[in-house]
Amino acid sequence: MARQHTQGVGALRRLSRWAVNLVVFVVIAACAAWLVPSLMGYSRYVITGGSMTGTYDKGSIVLEKPVAVHDLKVGDVITYLPPADSGVANLVTHRILAMKPAAGGGTVFTTKGDANPKPDPWHFTLVSQEQPLVQLGVPHAGWVLIALADRNTRMMLIGGPAALIALVALGQLAGAARPGTRRREAAKAPTATVAAAPAG
Repeated sequence: MARQHTQGVGALRRLSRWAVNLVVFVVIAACAAWLVPSLMGYSRYVITGGSMTGTYDKGSIVLEKPVAVHDLKVGDVITYLPPADSGVANLVTHRILAMKPAAGGGTVFTTKGDANPKPDPWHFTLVSQEQPLVQLGVPHAGWVLIALADRNTRMMLIGGPAALIALVALGQLAGAARPGTRRREAAKAPTATVAAAPAG
């Protein structure tokens, strides 16, 4: 029975170490995916929709560098915020479908998601002098960031290994508290011998 208990505690200890290592790896990978592009001058966006499926699938990370607006051309893929009256409140990453001069100056853009059957139902101008232009897409790398954005997932990643470690510790304490265990440990302890003093 004691041997089975020891084996069970050992298995839990190995499992807890594996879980902790996995969490550390996930966190390091997420930090690298988030920080390294910035150090290289890139902006990064996680693709969370399916409008660019086939080019940049959901869960991909797109890396972008700013270019002058007047250097943009049809076919470029940009990430931008649609106009306020579009009903879309989040950034979108779509391909430039058409460009034409605006009445008051500048350029009016029309975009389209590669997987969408029709162009976006809005037209817009870019007020900034520069615009992030997609340079590279990394498939599936964004799933880690999408998962970490969910509070329940973060709690599971942090709480799971912590619970395993606590379970192992409780198992060790329970084993140490058993009377049989204490007797075995006492039996294994070295005994001191006292030399008798010579007579007379």
